[in-house]
Amino acid sequence: MAVGRTPMQPGLLSSTAGFCGGRLAPNSIYAVLHRECRALFPDEMFADLFAEDGRRSVPPMIVAVVMVLQRLEGLSDREAVERFAFDVRWKYAAGGLDFDHPGFVHTVLVDMRARLAASARPDRIFERTVEVAARAGLVGRRRVLDSAPIYDAVATQDTVTLIRSAIRGLLRAADHVLRAELRAQLTSGDAYTETAKPVIDWTDAGEREALIDSRARDGYALLAVLEGRAVQGDVAQAARLLAIVLGQDLEQDEDVFKIARKVAADRVISTVDPEARHGHKTVRRSFDGYKGHVAEDPDSEVITATEVTAGNAGDAEPATGLLADVLHAPVPDEQADQARAEIYGDAAYGTGPLLAELAEAGVEVMVKVQAANAPGGRFSKDVFTIDLETGQVTCPNLVTAPIRPKPDGGGAACFGRACAACPLAAQCTTARNGRVITIGPHEEHLARGQERGTDPVWQAAYRATRPKVERKIAHLMRRRHGGRRARVRGRVKVAADFSLLAAAANIARLGVLVIMSTAGGNWAIATG
Repeated sequence: MAVGRTPMQPGLLSSTAGFCGGRLAPNSIYAVLHRECRALFPDEMFADLFAEDGRRSVPPMIVAVVMVLQRLEGLSDREAVERFAFDVRWKYAAGGLDFDHPGFVHTVLVDMRARLAASARPDRIFERTVEVAARAGLVGRRRVLDSAPIYDAVATQDTVTLIRSAIRGLLRAADHVLRAELRAQLTSGDAYTETAKPVIDWTDAGEREALIDSRARDGYALLAVLEGRAVQGDVAQAARLLAIVLGQDLEQDEDVFKIARKVAADRVISTVDPEARHGHKTVRRSFDGYKGHVAEDPDSEVITATEVTAGNAGDAEPATGLLADVLHAPVPDEQADQARAEIYGDAAYGTGPLLAELAEAGVEVMVKVQAANAPGGRFSKDVFTIDLETGQVTCPNLVTAPIRPKPDGGGAACFGRACAACPLAAQCTTARNGRVITIGPHEEHLARGQERGTDPVWQAAYRATRPKVERKIAHLMRRRHGGRRARVRGRVKVAADFSLLAAAANIARLGVLVIMSTAGGNWAIATG
């Protein structure tokens, strides 16, 4: 299939431009796309996705405009192509197409996403919005980081459903010869052809335990058949998933498999979407799915980078990738006088490794560090004087203990017997062997961060800047489907969808700023 070409000369009397031009606000996303869609998403930008000859595709520029509006409005593929066919604003946004411009089937959107995913630049639509903003001088060297839960698009499965679904997946992946061999090992009487749970008396604890034990034995029997064999592809993937499911939820007690009274740290919650995880945005707020991470320029409110991780990943884990443009990229000449970058983030980003990396990069660290605390209202770590140069720690009773180094670069100061006769012991520790102060490998950066957080000037700058990214997250997540809840399965697809959502938000923001293309492929903010 060859790349299609967008019509350059709409009809004089049949174009949607005359009808919509005076009815839509000039800073609306429809207006900015109408003015700039050909400069934003020229058909040539997608030429590498198509063959040099063959039947012409739907013009990629039109498809890109539809994809952006679809993500902004949280529509399904079928709803989006229907909106393009009957909503004149969408045809106006695609360059002022004629009222009777033909629509296309929803599979065109499916095909475009697949072509983008298989390309060298799968996020080119989002990257283009950042490039345009940078050319217009809207992207500086300040960044604010934040994340938000993205609820998965599948149901969280219980242990029985997970095991049966994993077994069913392995049987389905095997060829007919291997499948027959595997089925010969099943002893529970379950055919594993139905998705519904087996019919038992679920109020009877004995029946529940017998069900779990029998299905676990089926699972382990199948893995035993495959042990030592060189299986590949779907069979290997299905076997690996079955092994994970069996190992994460079960324990063996007197030769009987039971549900373990624990939650595995990296627990698979669904065989339909094995990459989704249990996550916690706060101590009291949990969710299932993924986390969407963004970096934003706080001055222009343009999103400069996105990432999606499993729900149980820490916010600081993808931070380096989100900040690659300011940490590693060369500084343009026009920004030489403001070369020192500023990075803002809440306490979730105040981890030792990230603070150390930011300090090494020479940026201005505007990241909160979690205050030290201790159970029962006892003395927290920050009331101890930690002297890293001399390698010792002094307690509130002015007793000093040496820091004993650890292999990871940290250490520990043990006060031991000194606590037994200390008059402040009741306010400090209940440990039999006395108080121990743990020193992390990045203790210097954490202490510096806590000290910075007490500076009123620092606090004022933080309060004036940090909330901007929270508003941007609210814009991204304002729709239940396609915003807060994933529309697809798998981290890669969720990440691509989130990137497209950020592109739509960026274009809406560029519309508010009234961005205009100029001669020579440059961009500027309209004045006057």
